Parts: sequence; C-alpha cells; structure tokens
Amino acid sequence: MMRTDSQHPAWLQEAEKTLIRYCENFSDVLITQASGACLYTKEGDRILDFTSGQMCAIFGHSHPRIVEALHRGTRSTIHLLSAMLSPAVIELSRRLSELLPESLSRSMFLSTGGESNEMAIRMAKLATGGFEVIGFTGSWHGMTAGAQSHTYSLTRRSYGPVMPGSYAIPAPNSYRCPIRHCEGQCDNTCLDVGMELVDQQSVGAYAALIVEPVLSAAGIIELPPDYLKRLKAHCESRGLLLIFDEAQTGIGRLGDNFGFEQSGVVPDFLTLSKTLGGGLPLSATVTSAALEEACYEKGFISVTSHVSDPLPAEAGLTVLSILVEEKMQERARKMGAYLKAKLLELQKQYECIGDVRGRGLLLGMEIVKDRISRAPDPELGSKIAGRCLRNGLSMNIVRIKGYGGVFRIAPPLTITKAELDEGVEILERSIRESLEG
Repeated sequence: MMRTDSQHPAWLQEAEKTLIRYCENFSDVLITQASGACLYTKEGDRILDFTSGQMCAIFGHSHPRIVEALHRGTRSTIHLLSAMLSPAVIELSRRLSELLPESLSRSMFLSTGGESNEMAIRMAKLATGGFEVIGFTGSWHGMTAGAQSHTYSLTRRSYGPVMPGSYAIPAPNSYRCPIRHCEGQCDNTCLDVGMELVDQQSVGAYAALIVEPVLSAAGIIELPPDYLKRLKAHCESRGLLLIFDEAQTGIGRLGDNFGFEQSGVVPDFLTLSKTLGGGLPLSATVTSAALEEACYEKGFISVTSHVSDPLPAEAGLTVLSILVEEKMQERARKMGAYLKAKLLELQKQYECIGDVRGRGLLLGMEIVKDRISRAPDPELGSKIAGRCLRNGLSMNIVRIKGYGGVFRIAPPLTITKAELDEGVEILERSIRESLEG
C-alpha cells in the first residue's frame, strides 16, 4: 500500500519524485553512516543491524580491511575490457579454488547473485544440451530472466511467461509439511514425490537443479545431509547438474566456509554472491575443469560489462583472507549457537513464536497466532518488525503464502555477545509492545 504524503518525511517525498519504487515502499529511516553491526540515521540514532545490510556485509559494515582493499584497488585498476585480466582476479580465482574441493576449480567473477546463477544455468544447459531446470517452492535465485524463471517466491505474478522447462518441487519444511505428510522431521517423501511429478512433466531435456543449502526466502529451511545426498542421487540418475546457490550461506555464515560442506555433497556448480564481496557487488560461478572445457568447446560466450572487474576482486580477496585468518566460520558456529539459545528462551515466553530454526548465524523465527494451531499471523509479524526498527533493531521478515512471516536473522559474523544480547532485548520488547497493542 502506498503511503500518503503525511506519512512521508520530507526527504523521502523528494526521493520518490525521482526514484523507481522497487520494493513496495522505501524505509522512512535515512541512513547516513554504517559501521560494524550498527547503522546511524540522519538524526544520529543508532540501529543494530540483524540483517547485515541486504545479507551482504558478512563481516560488518565498512570493515577496515575491506575499506583498505578498496583504497588499494582504486590506486591500481578499477575496470578493464572484459577479455583483459588483472592480478587481483587471477589471485582471487586461485585462493577460492584452494578453499574448495578439487572438482570446483574454475571461476567466473560477476556482480550479482542473479548473474552468477544465470551463468551456472546457461553453462548447465550448454553442457547437457537440455533446457529443463528444477527449483524449489519459495526459492529466490535472482531477478534476471533465467534466474527469475526458477525463483518461486512472491515475484512471479504479472510479468508474463517464464523460461520453458521451469519446474518446482516442494521445499521440505517439516514445520509446515508441503504434502501434509510429516511434522517435525522430514523423511524425504516430499522430495521423492516432487521428482516423480517433474518426471511426468519433463520432455526428456533435463539440464540442472538449483537449490540453497538453507532455503532462505522460503523461510530458513535447512536441508539436512541425508536430504541433500538423496537429492544428489536423484540428479545423477536423471543427468541433472546440481547447482548450489550460496549467496547467503557461503563465506562462513553457517559455521563452515561453505554451506554444502556439512552435507558431504559436492555440487557441479557453486554460485557465490552477497557475502563474497563483503558489501561490494561481487559474485562468482564456480565449476569443474571438465564442465568448463565442455562449455568452451561448445563456444560458451557470456560477456558482461563488469565481468572480472579488478576493484571488487580486491575486496573479495580481503574477504577470503578475513574468513581464513580470523576463523570466521568458527565464530559463526559459536555466536550462532549463543543467539539460537536466546531465541529459544524467547520462544518459551511468547506463544506467537511458532518455530526457531537454522544454523550458524542464519536463523529463522516464525510468527504464528499460537503454537497449537500454527495459524499464520502476518499482521503481527509486520507489527513486530516495525516496532523493532523504531526501537533500534533492523530485522528482515519474509512473508510467504500460508506462513505468518519468518524473520531472517543474519547479523554480521563480527557481532559481539553484548550486541546480540542488546538485539534480543529489543526484539523481546518489540514483541511485548506489539502484543499489548
């Protein structure tokens, strides 16, 4: 719903005269500075950030080492012809391959998650000769045409046809089983049934399946190791290449360097974005030498204006250095366990907290009318989110059909225990105030 002018600050009224509104409504909080886990408004108010910006500032806002990397990059080379390489890009590809399994050894560096998924899908189609791609209900893989075709969150209506061969299977949400089969512990039936349904629709031209190790926009749904192993087996039996989209789960957030590591499953393509740039627009498509060679021989071309740009590569190099040298994945495990325990304590106090889930520092908290019926309460979820912001805490809530709204809680990995305690205190106060009216 559009706000009336009386609800707009003067600066926002001016902004909306020249900006396209791409997210329903812009926030009425004007941010003039950000540092660490905190945002600062034009009026000087401090807001604790439990979203890491758009889930990108993995090590906090304006991390000193990343700022220095940008200064270093501007002193050398900012941008080049797409076919030209810089030392930073070559070093970033080498460093990334050292952190990954041997079969993930070829990288392409782009700007956004949508681009990196687009490249993985294009390469999978070229390598297999197929065009059918499977995604998950509630998923989000980007806003470009190909990535959007396999995104099944609330972004599909009214934009016309998607790419041919786009199929969805149920997200394995054990709190709200999509096939009304289980509760509390997924037994993979939804996966088996989903793949059988896709088989009945397929024209025999499979290319790829794309999935996140934790389905974020779908409501923080963790895919356990046995599920991912079974998923991989389904892909192999059908000739599907497996793409792991780790826009939000990569670079330490789940407690490992990359989210797939706990599963024992290695994908054919790994896509990274958001966290790889530490707040800068940087993404990567990573695959095997064999698949890269197969695509090259078939004439793979996908040139963009900012492929292999040197400046964001400098930031990416620094992000990988911080990850390894400061053992950020260990910090995510430790701080994530601490925060999850705090949220579970909060759940005991408030009936409206239906479920707390996730791992590392990517946690979900679902809002319901009560825990017995699990009836969605989207109005309360929105009210809590608004109260949090007014009380000094930035929280992100995803609203999914049939859900009451799920808070995606993803603070920077550099956050302190004191800041986590403060954030939970603000969250508790905001829930209490929302319930009181």
